[in-house]
Amino acid sequence: MNMATEHLNASPLTQLLQRQRSSYLAAPNPNYATRVEQLTRLKAAILQFKTPLVEALSQDYGHRSIDDSLISDIMPVINNINYSLKNLKKWLKPSARHAGLLLAPAKVTVHYQPVGVIGIIVPWNFPVMLSIGPLVTAIAAGNHAMLKMSEFTPATNQVIKQLLAHVFDESHVAVVEGEADVAAAFSALPFDHLLFTGSTTVGRHVMRAAANNLTPVTLELGGKSPVIIAPDMPLEIAVERMIYGKCLNAGQICVAPDYVLCPKSKVDEFIAAYRTKFNAMYGAINHNKDYGSIINTRQFDRLMTVLDDAKAKGAHVISATDEAIDSQHRKLATQLITHTSEDMLLMQEEIFGPLLPIISYDTLDEAIQYINHRARPLALYVMSFDEPTQQKILQQTHSGGVCINETVFHVAADDAPFGGIGPSGMGHYHGKEGFLTFSHAKTVLSRGRFNTGKFVHPPYGTVIQRILMKLFLR
Repeated sequence: MNMATEHLNASPLTQLLQRQRSSYLAAPNPNYATRVEQLTRLKAAILQFKTPLVEALSQDYGHRSIDDSLISDIMPVINNINYSLKNLKKWLKPSARHAGLLLAPAKVTVHYQPVGVIGIIVPWNFPVMLSIGPLVTAIAAGNHAMLKMSEFTPATNQVIKQLLAHVFDESHVAVVEGEADVAAAFSALPFDHLLFTGSTTVGRHVMRAAANNLTPVTLELGGKSPVIIAPDMPLEIAVERMIYGKCLNAGQICVAPDYVLCPKSKVDEFIAAYRTKFNAMYGAINHNKDYGSIINTRQFDRLMTVLDDAKAKGAHVISATDEAIDSQHRKLATQLITHTSEDMLLMQEEIFGPLLPIISYDTLDEAIQYINHRARPLALYVMSFDEPTQQKILQQTHSGGVCINETVFHVAADDAPFGGIGPSGMGHYHGKEGFLTFSHAKTVLSRGRFNTGKFVHPPYGTVIQRILMKLFLR
């Protein structure tokens, strides 16, 4: 079968990948000026489509706060582009390394080369930031990319497709849509790197599919990210520092606080402080433009099932407001939940919504042990102004990232890596680490006319070789 026939028989996804790979190979290492021009045009397009993006996001959700979309979806992408433009020249510069005495005289450098075509699988919760954000890093590293958008954000997908078409030909950057079968086929393509953001369960399937092609993967997953409220922390301040992270996008964030570990004697006080602060920030939510909806009926029903399961098994539930739950518009205030048990769905899976279990503890060691006996989380939040307490928690726990006296904002740190550990993910993107993830670090050893390598050539046993053995084997 010739190549033309193979191309005709290939699936549309495979044909698109072949087009992208051919386009990449025609210019496999774009220079600094080309990458800057692409990023600059991408930034201009995002700003041009800012209003349509925000409107589409609200359409997909039923309602989504304009400010939530600007702050959490649009602004991080613009900041990422600005940061990449500022640092790209430095990242592209070959890194000089030491050759060592054995290889002298020789020059060793590490060159950062694009890997090729990158697949990016995008979730529904932040479809702009989690599609264009990784794309910015992929372009900065000189790659081509295919984006598989979520089937739950069709309006946003169309705007993103139009936006990217203003900047890139489809052979350079392409948008793919479709249901779960398309996502499965997409993850099975032989990309040069695959970035997946989503649940741990689906992440396992993605990694399994990628393994068949030996495709390197970066998995940005989730898990149950805890908040430890230390005994020294005033509860009003603790709530003030964490509530935005739980309420942004109605809690539909991979790094949202999933549960709270609170000193046993302060649980009631924490609930009262949370309700007071929630009502000061949002008041009545059912007709509040600042508070978003659960994205669709499927996710709303999932949350209600988890909540009903907890109630049936003995949990106490106190809503952050006195309003009835608005199932028609899928509005759900934070549900503060105590008396939880391990057999509840609430405590077995990532919540990804405005349900907040509160786990009481007697000692800080008990709280640390509770975290360490569970899967390593994507984020850990420490509420304490006591430095020894902060250091103890940092040193004795594992998590993808940590915020001290804050939640979720570490994701916005452009000059630092973001990623999980164990079930919460593998690999990093953001910052220089993202550039390195989407680049191949190629070691180059170079010699001049004088060749010291010949001193170790056969026949063995020469005087110089015996001297070298004594010098280096000691």
